[in-house]
Amino acid sequence: MKSAKTSRFNQPFLLRILHGVTGVSLIAAILTAYWTYDTYDGRWGRIPLPQFPEIEGIHGTFGLWTLLIFPVFLIYAVHRGQKRLVQANSLQQLARIGHPSWWYTLNRWINTVTLALLTFALFSGKMMDEKWLPNGELQHSWYLAHLLSWLLMVGAIALHLVVNFKVGGALFLLSMWRWRHHRSESPYFWPSSIAQGWAAIQQGTWIRWFQPLSGLMMMELSILISLAIAWVLPYFKAD
Repeated sequence: MKSAKTSRFNQPFLLRILHGVTGVSLIAAILTAYWTYDTYDGRWGRIPLPQFPEIEGIHGTFGLWTLLIFPVFLIYAVHRGQKRLVQANSLQQLARIGHPSWWYTLNRWINTVTLALLTFALFSGKMMDEKWLPNGELQHSWYLAHLLSWLLMVGAIALHLVVNFKVGGALFLLSMWRWRHHRSESPYFWPSSIAQGWAAIQQGTWIRWFQPLSGLMMMELSILISLAIAWVLPYFKAD
């Protein structure tokens, strides 16, 4: 029989996979974003990194990976992991500083805000032109917005780690990177689950997923629409 401590840190397997892939892609995008800034800009300080013009393309690749996996992670977070996001009473709970539930509520707020900040980072990145930095065009609003978005993401990730450590300690943080899982969570069953989901979409019953329409689901729809616009809008930009 598993101990209470082991069960407490047993995170859903699919959450661990989506969180891990998104997290690794995001951190790689942040690191290469700074290297890109250091190579082409450096107006607000720099460290002596090698000048590597190809780093912008590498950053774009990691950004693209994050953009592709993020919608899946978002849908899972809102529909299956909603307990880790802002709740209806979160604002009232956040005002109860010093209460044991305050840290858990703060953690939910940080998780939710991080989703919005990541959307901002991905959207602003898609609005950029790959020729701006090599041409020395550093005053574009979308470039400055993208710099700000990554700075905010660094702060959000730092808070995410600190508060999660406060809530669950090192064991909680490490639990997100474990490979072990229950038999019921095995990837063996994923194809049938995907088939059932696709059948629901074809039959139109997917509408029930958004009933009742909560604030989190409205945020989810807003983010998904924003990401769709981010894919389409660059085709209409003037050369």
